[in-house]
Amino acid sequence: MSNTRNRFSLEVRARAVRMVLENESDYPPRWAAITSILAKIGCVPQTLSSWIKRREVDSGLRAGVPSDVADRVKVLGSRLIQIQ
Repeated sequence: MSNTRNRFSLEVRARAVRMVLENESDYPPRWAAITSILAKIGCVPQTLSSWIKRREVDSGLRAGVPSDVADRVKVLGSRLIQIQ
């Protein structure tokens, strides 16, 4: 079991990511768009940046393992550990 907790709901995360992506063109670097949204949701820039990267991976815009595949591997791995 993970020691981390999800402080932000999925809805808040999705809204924050959507706000950055929708307003990204108003700010030259993406980081400026990220920092402009932070005060509205109350997280650190690295957290919001990681949410954006995760969305890009899940939508195929960035290389990486999509969340659904990672979740499936995690479930299968825990089942394998239980069998042993």
